[in-house]
Amino acid sequence: MNSVRRAPVAVLIGPPGSGKSTVGSLLAERLGVPFRDTDTDVEGTAGKPIGDIFVEDGEAHFRELEAAAVRTALDDHDGILSVGGGAILNPATQALLATHTVIYLQVALDQAVKRVGLASARPLLVLNPRSQLRKLMEERRPLYEQLATLTFPTDDRDPEDLTAEIVTTLATLNPEPPMNQE
Repeated sequence: MNSVRRAPVAVLIGPPGSGKSTVGSLLAERLGVPFRDTDTDVEGTAGKPIGDIFVEDGEAHFRELEAAAVRTALDDHDGILSVGGGAILNPATQALLATHTVIYLQVALDQAVKRVGLASARPLLVLNPRSQLRKLMEERRPLYEQLATLTFPTDDRDPEDLTAEIVTTLATLNPEPPMNQE
């Protein structure tokens, strides 16, 4: 008897402000599957917001919690999974993502700044948020591109329209047999 491995339908990656939470929630709703965000998992495990983890425990501790959250979610979540923007920096996470459908939500700096805001509570964007966000995006872009199965630009896109495009594209990748109709 074959055991069926649970795996996410798709994993969303991208920088802060790319729309992972918004599009991920819409995508999960549209596909009738659960949505999960590893940042929320990390906060649940730590019992405090990510900003507090960074300040009180350090980025290294946060990255350990994040890697464990991603590993667990990839093993047991069968819906849409959003991972934190920096999760892809971990080589073990990169290796795990290689076996999944990974969607890179691409965003330009000006759009990300509008979405994240310059008075952000995001720990890596505290000092000079625009400059920090630019630096993060430039450093991480090659990894996002390398890990992506699919890439969708999100600039000036309506989240509903983008979600519909992703659903259509996923259907061509993983066609399911027609359901019985009565």
